Amino acid sequence: MGVIPIVNENDTLAVSEIRQLEKFGDNDTLSAITAAMVHADYLFLMTDVDCLYDKNPRTNPDAQAIEVVEDVGSLEADVSSAGSALGTGGMSTKIVAARLATSAGVTTVITRSSTPGNIVSIVNHVQAEKQAQIPATPSLPGTPSEEATLVNSVSSLHLDDVTKTPLHTRFLPDPLPIRDRSFWLLHGLAAHGTLYIDVGAHRALTNKAGLLPAGIVDVEGHFAQQEAVQLVVVDRTNPRGHWSSAALENSVEGGGVPVNTVSLPMEIGRALVNYSAAEITRIKGLKSTEIEGVLGYADSGYVAVRENVSLTKREKGSRPVTPGLTSERVEP
Repeated sequence: MGVIPIVNENDTLAVSEIRQLEKFGDNDTLSAITAAMVHADYLFLMTDVDCLYDKNPRTNPDAQAIEVVEDVGSLEADVSSAGSALGTGGMSTKIVAARLATSAGVTTVITRSSTPGNIVSIVNHVQAEKQAQIPATPSLPGTPSEEATLVNSVSSLHLDDVTKTPLHTRFLPDPLPIRDRSFWLLHGLAAHGTLYIDVGAHRALTNKAGLLPAGIVDVEGHFAQQEAVQLVVVDRTNPRGHWSSAALENSVEGGGVPVNTVSLPMEIGRALVNYSAAEITRIKGLKSTEIEGVLGYADSGYVAVRENVSLTKREKGSRPVTPGLTSERVEP
């Protein structure tokens, strides 16, 4: 159509929903969600440094560049860049954005903004790498065909042409990305409250069952039907226990963990609910057959049907390809 859309967090007309969501506090995160929505191939996060480093390169001459990251969850890098005077973001928000985008299958790159021409060079480099990895198909066992030889030769030439690619950090996309509705439920809606559920309910959800009132331990917040809520799995003997550091690190942004290793309490996903907070408070812990007797009606036997539930994914225990040594984290 010849149109370039511009999506900007600094909306002068409607900021309430953005601010409620918290995740939309900066353009980095908004760009990640936009990239996921349009199924982008690449997301470039431009900043005032070339890439991520394991230590602050301004104060540590031996700082090593982190060029490729397979798993954001295992990344240890310097995040002391706190953003510019005109923006709310910093390096930490770019890492959060990279986590969101790669979970949706988008290759994400951090590089220097003062040289925007680097984008083309980086894309060419990545494409040349992919071409160089194409396996040759021999025409006879042990004898490469002319076509295979030509492909390998051209790929080698292309890779040589872009060997001096600009310094950058590339986050590899998740091989099993969250798509469309699941991503929207997790990252596109403001949570208006919290449902505390037991381990049994969590196990049922992981087995693709819906959320029944019997599995709900407690309710927090004020929300209506068909509004989004956080799902937090808890120990029934201590439903409102303190949120541990592990829980914070493994919330929606941090990625979920399997039910048998949950450090309680733990946010494990989001859901659109069939009942309001007041209604769920009255039916929590009950059987579905008892809903009508308590409320006088039963719109559904489920508090949330399974297609309206999206669980965070387990972090894979992989690692950054290049060094991720002990980081220097500077508090804002």
